[in-house]
Amino acid sequence: MSECNHDCSSCSSKCSEEKQDMRLPANEYSSVKKVIGVVSGKGGVGKSTVTSLLAVAAQAKGLQTAILDADVTGPSIPKAFGVNQRAQGDEQGLFPVETKLGIRIMSVNLLLEKEDAPVVWRGPVISGIINQFWQEVVWGDVDCMFVDMPPGTGDVPLTVFQGLPLDGIVIVTTPQDLVTMIVKKAYNMAKLMNIPILGIIENMSYFECPDCGRKHEIFGKSKIEETAKELGVPVLARLPVDPKTAGLVDKGAVELADTDILNPIIDKLAD
Repeated sequence: MSECNHDCSSCSSKCSEEKQDMRLPANEYSSVKKVIGVVSGKGGVGKSTVTSLLAVAAQAKGLQTAILDADVTGPSIPKAFGVNQRAQGDEQGLFPVETKLGIRIMSVNLLLEKEDAPVVWRGPVISGIINQFWQEVVWGDVDCMFVDMPPGTGDVPLTVFQGLPLDGIVIVTTPQDLVTMIVKKAYNMAKLMNIPILGIIENMSYFECPDCGRKHEIFGKSKIEETAKELGVPVLARLPVDPKTAGLVDKGAVELADTDILNPIIDKLAD
């Protein structure tokens, strides 16, 4: 038997007639209305920062928000929010740690004795952790959960795409040509897995001079509109290079960042 490539349209097998829902049930004490994956084809595009800003914007709009940090080997969400206490649990399950604004977070760094301890685990173990974060964490009532995914199209994205009830994904990119090519890989994987693509956010799109107000495309001319048109998905936002936001993330104070530019995205998610 050949290995399944998840593309039923090109398959002669009859397994689609017996297709099973592989999505995992959430913890019995959890009720999550929407689950949005934040993905990128490669590292270094600011995906975790964008995830954090989306969560802050949603919480500010009155939505009870949560972040499931699926970037197990490179967890940076707790650092961005200044969260360093360890997660606790009881017979009901594991409890997420809440930020100052009440955003609920679960990350492997909240389970380690030291936040700089390396996570040297193989793919199946990491995938198991993601499933546990979904099934064994007492999330409570959540309006919108953002899943911060690791870069690429490997085991963990596959685990999230198959196991979690994703309502869609947001693809984060930057202006470079190389990243545009990688975006298409993330797009094609989502299409292959029948996951809705909500749109693209271009991070580090430009720098706005504080003196003259001119926008400088310091990472090259943006091709996001052409890429989005080719893929048939909307451009959700173009985020500038903002030293102030970067400083707040480094200080663990991302909740103080200005997220007005993301409000239209949150309004769509709230519909």
